Amino acid sequence: MRLLLDTHIALWAITDSPKLPQDARDLILAPLSEVFVSAASIWEIAIKRSLGRGNMPISSAEASRYFSASGYTLLPVTAEHAAATETLPLLHADPFDRMLVAQAFTEPLKLVTHDDAVARYGDAILLV
Repeated sequence: MRLLLDTHIALWAITDSPKLPQDARDLILAPLSEVFVSAASIWEIAIKRSLGRGNMPISSAEASRYFSASGYTLLPVTAEHAAATETLPLLHADPFDRMLVAQAFTEPLKLVTHDDAVARYGDAILLV
């Protein structure tokens, strides 16, 4: 399965946080899973950490290195992804989450999240 990790899921995975639900851990570690992390997540970590918000446990540079070391594929943000955010219903206001949803629909990927609001976007979202 092709998985796109929401920012908090990706951070919990690389820091081995007990907050990471077991079903998410199982999906990420499944032999047939291909795991992606969006460049938007790196940007989100950078912005929120520099503002002292969002409880970011590591810097964006550290996160990027850990994502790579974990074998995750970095998904760039493309013009197609950006344009797709325009057609999403306004179920969630966070621009980073909206980008991840747009990427999940566009690629296609399954977005793994722990955010109930993100999960309302439907079939491309896996709520854990």
